[in-house]
Amino acid sequence: MRFTSEQRLDDVLERHFTLDDVPGILWTPDPGPAPAPLVLVGHPGGLDRMHPRLAARARHTAREGFASATLELPGAGDRPRSATAEQARADLQGALAAGRRVDDGIVDRLVLPLVERAVPEWRAALDSLLPLPGLGGPVGYSGGVISVGVRLAVVEPRITAALLFAGSYVPRLIVEEARQVDIPLLVLLQWDDEGNDRQVALDLFDALGSREKTLHANTGGHTGVPHFEGDDANRFFARHLR
Repeated sequence: MRFTSEQRLDDVLERHFTLDDVPGILWTPDPGPAPAPLVLVGHPGGLDRMHPRLAARARHTAREGFASATLELPGAGDRPRSATAEQARADLQGALAAGRRVDDGIVDRLVLPLVERAVPEWRAALDSLLPLPGLGGPVGYSGGVISVGVRLAVVEPRITAALLFAGSYVPRLIVEEARQVDIPLLVLLQWDDEGNDRQVALDLFDALGSREKTLHANTGGHTGVPHFEGDDANRFFARHLR
């Protein structure tokens, strides 16, 4: 891991880094008496575009004394594009424009390769982040792509709680994997999300194997998550990352 820049955002230190050519950002609160728990912040890709929202989430999380970190998604930002993913995205947009159902083959081609690449990168990031001064476990995951969060919850034992954003297409394979998840979960669903299938999100929630899982469904479109959900997220992680 190589840090490339840093700046102070009030009481949060923001540091940009690269890890094996994957860009990322680490936000850390002012040092406390104990190492800060770490929240991995998921997003749909494009760190430059997403930075204001991600930084706001990190600063809000820092109020509980938690650090936050994020990575650029494969094929997003300045990372190399995948011809397969680009074709799948074009097929998805074509199906939506024509009013056709988005079939499982399109979803698999778009999402599964992303999961296969992103999850090992997140795990490698944990290997490099957790030994840093002032950081420590346990670890939480917050955000999307929800399929990435589900896979991480299954394979990464250092993640002990997850807040999942139900705002992206989910392959059937991931729905089946969800039955293996056993950590506490909070799932956010925008009821009127114009670009995603609400029933798929409900089916995924039903499949999640966790004994403690909560669904917050709010009216509004994809980017209309109410501000109070940030406070609920802090309370959720405060219960499970201390």
